Amino acid sequence: MNTPPCKRKKSTSAESTNPESPNSGITSSEDPASATIDVSAVEIPELTGQEQSDRLHLERKVERAFFEAGKALAELRDRRLYRSTHKTFEEYCRDRFGHSRQKSNYLIAASQVYENLTTNCCQISEVEDLTTNKTQILPTSEGQVRPMTKLEPQQQWEVWQTAIEEAGGKAPTGRVVKDVVQRIMERTKIPNTYQIGEVCQILVKDNPELRGKAGCWAIVTAVNDFSCTVKTWDGELVVGVQHLKSFGYLPAECEQMQLVCDRVTRLRESESLEEAAKAVLRYLGELRRPYLTAVEEGLLSFLEARCLLQL
Repeated sequence: MNTPPCKRKKSTSAESTNPESPNSGITSSEDPASATIDVSAVEIPELTGQEQSDRLHLERKVERAFFEAGKALAELRDRRLYRSTHKTFEEYCRDRFGHSRQKSNYLIAASQVYENLTTNCCQISEVEDLTTNKTQILPTSEGQVRPMTKLEPQQQWEVWQTAIEEAGGKAPTGRVVKDVVQRIMERTKIPNTYQIGEVCQILVKDNPELRGKAGCWAIVTAVNDFSCTVKTWDGELVVGVQHLKSFGYLPAECEQMQLVCDRVTRLRESESLEEAAKAVLRYLGELRRPYLTAVEEGLLSFLEARCLLQL
């Protein structure tokens, strides 16, 4: 009769005798919780001179990424290099880059701030290599400088230095920069003396949100602490007091401009308005006098008749 196979006993001594066992470095102890584990140190090699140079070069590219993007977008816009495929810069940005024109404007304005900061740095420190790895901490993202886009170059420099100090000598976040800007605005608050119904001129002053409205008239419809809600030939918007300049019209002249604004607004709401008609309205939106000439009155009346609008 065949003898059944013997069951092999599990070896309990293999781990302790095998020098290659993963637990071979554990010193035996009565209390397993107090066992000592020997861990060999892993030596991390220092960067070579070439690696250090490559790192600084790549970091500099990352730092300047949003600046290069803004500069490129500004050139694409100003030279109208999109015109072979798109009618407007807005359509081009949406189709080519997948973002709005406002996003492009933010990048363009941010690149201008970055350039202002480096220019001021050069004037003050007289050092050419201005990066976060050398003598000066510079912005690395559009969000960090967005709160400063409406400030003058010297104010931008002061805000950025203050924000760096508050961030403990590091690149500050957009929130820190925004808080510094807000405190400066409150400290240097410009009294808002505008009145409802007053006719003003829009001053762009490198504000991308006002692009295309330089010199346009604007009628104040609401007075806020640091801004006014105004009505222009193509809609309403909120404008800071630093971007407005009163025409100094008499009350009767302001009323005349209000009538022109109402007529233009009603025409704009017409769905049958052609491009030529829009061009006429745009022209009227840039008038720098409180009255229409005979030709301008004739054009406006003609458009109203064509669109079947009643005064």
